[in-house]
Amino acid sequence: MRRFDAGPLPADFSGSWQRNYARDEHINKAVGEAFDQLARRTDPALRGTSAARVLSSRDSTTIVALARIAELITRPDVLTIVQDEYEIRVDRKDDFSLLCAFFDGETKATQSAFGTEICGWDGEQLVSHLSLPGGLQITHRFAMSPDRQQLRVTTTVVSDEARVPLTIRRYYTKFDRPAPQFNCIETLSMKRVCSTGELGL
Repeated sequence: MRRFDAGPLPADFSGSWQRNYARDEHINKAVGEAFDQLARRTDPALRGTSAARVLSSRDSTTIVALARIAELITRPDVLTIVQDEYEIRVDRKDDFSLLCAFFDGETKATQSAFGTEICGWDGEQLVSHLSLPGGLQITHRFAMSPDRQQLRVTTTVVSDEARVPLTIRRYYTKFDRPAPQFNCIETLSMKRVCSTGELGL
């Protein structure tokens, strides 16, 4: 991942983002593109249904397995992104968070129970690359519209078992998250205290 000047990051993705299902790419389209890409390695003239016919059962099974993984990891319908000059955290509803760490103008790999993650920039696009055990690699590419109201997340899944990657695109719209119903603070004597109004302890 490339080095960049310390200080402000190339783009600000912070905020709450809700899935735009009307613009989403269907998983079948991603599978078809993977079939075409693999078939053209055998015969550049093959496309569509002709492509599927020349694939071995092993190739077909592997692509379908990648599609299931891609569909699973792109299922969150809400993203909450928190960003400062040292870190970008992408909290995904009902899934683990993505974490991008920066120090002295360089990205730093972060370790988790899932694998090793490293991030970088391609212009104003944020790229997160996650290496998992068993030769599975997942890359998320975040791109924002000029008005900062639309977010495209392009996810590519690669496996040691597959001869081609599988890529799917998800789209999100920025929204204002409602204020929490409860205000909570930590106290020495009472531990965590929450109220629906203002806390005046």
